[in-house]
Amino acid sequence: MMHDFPDTGELIIVERVEHEPVYTRNSTLPWVIAALVGFGLLFATIIPRVDFAEMGEMARAWTGSGQGSETKKLAPEMQALLNETLAGKPALAEEGTAAEQLNEAMPLSTLPVEAARPFVMPYDSIPIADRALRCLTQAVYYEAGFEPMEGRHAVAQVILNRMRHPAYPNSVCGVVYQGSSRPGCQFSFTCDGSLYRAPDPKAWAVARDVAQQALSGKVTSAVGMATHYHANYVSPYWAPKLTKINKIGAHIFYRWPGNWGRPGAFTDGYSGKEFIPALSSLANINAGKLGMDGEELLEEAATAPAALPPDPTDRRAENDLGGRMDVSKGWKLTIPSPTESRGAYERAQMSQGTIAAPATVAGATP
Repeated sequence: MMHDFPDTGELIIVERVEHEPVYTRNSTLPWVIAALVGFGLLFATIIPRVDFAEMGEMARAWTGSGQGSETKKLAPEMQALLNETLAGKPALAEEGTAAEQLNEAMPLSTLPVEAARPFVMPYDSIPIADRALRCLTQAVYYEAGFEPMEGRHAVAQVILNRMRHPAYPNSVCGVVYQGSSRPGCQFSFTCDGSLYRAPDPKAWAVARDVAQQALSGKVTSAVGMATHYHANYVSPYWAPKLTKINKIGAHIFYRWPGNWGRPGAFTDGYSGKEFIPALSSLANINAGKLGMDGEELLEEAATAPAALPPDPTDRRAENDLGGRMDVSKGWKLTIPSPTESRGAYERAQMSQGTIAAPATVAGATP
């Protein structure tokens, strides 16, 4: 065969060599067949578990295709739902026994529960880490301090889930105290006066341990990406609009519907800024209200610090001051004069009969 050399145009001669015909095999065909078979098996496995109503919600939840929270635009129906859940005192469909029946009738989602990623508190600043631990301990104690252990861990998980979601603050204390300066508090203990009551020392210690574990990477997979919960004796109007995940103890847990409640939506990073508001800035919606026995539910003590459990190493009795005095209550150091001291000493001796009482002058008034 003759060809022109491509660079120089020189004519070259190539001798033809005859070979037996070679039949090449298409190497991609077996892979294509295997992929089709695998897809068919996967399709047959998943289809029976698909909640098509949930899929519709997932398709409508976000507009836009970006994965980062900054590229997503919240659909109007999701914005309305967010506003409803962030409102003040939630509107209840039912209370008491009727609410329990309504909650029981609402089925759990059939979709898999997707676990959150572990969160580990950075300890670049010990004061910030301590404030985060305190806020999370408060939430676990006052929200679920006497619930089953799984329920206490679940409350901590909900708070960390919110911290990573673009709809909420990006710190532990920010999530816990969101809305606490008005009746729209997200966690009722921050605005109903609970913080004025001293916690039970043992339950507080357990709550602190639960919070410490959550801030050290423990994940509670039982509630997945849950961002909401409520007690089983109430039924908020927003509950059927969310995806019901689980019931633990007296609490029912939910995640956002559609993609907004799936791991890909939890994209926000930890801000590293923790702030605990003063009690005087909280809403205190129960201040001045009377309980069943006529006693005031909340004493006004705006400047009082939040009650702390006693130090477990302090073995003294509750009424033992141990020689300590509270100088903030107007006490002043006074040193008596020598004559005052001697007079007090002599009076003590007379009361004990050690010395005789001085003679009384005739006619003098006793």
